Amino acid sequence: MAQVKVFYDQTGNTLTVWSDEPKSDYICEETTEEVVLMKDKAGHVLGFEKLNFEVVKPDHLNVAFETINQ
Repeated sequence: MAQVKVFYDQTGNTLTVWSDEPKSDYICEETTEEVVLMKDKAGHVLGFEKLNFEVVKPDHLNVAFETINQ
């Protein structure tokens, strides 16, 4: 996947970020910080969902990404 998909659900107060195709989703694992990891069959993380995520001004939600070259 050449792009990251970000979805904000104001009603459900969730922020969902996919770094790979959602259709590959196989299992979800909730962590301790109200974060759900979506994984494929091999256990690779495809995305995550932050629960209880609220934005004061959702019309002004900005998302910035930074890449790291190794």
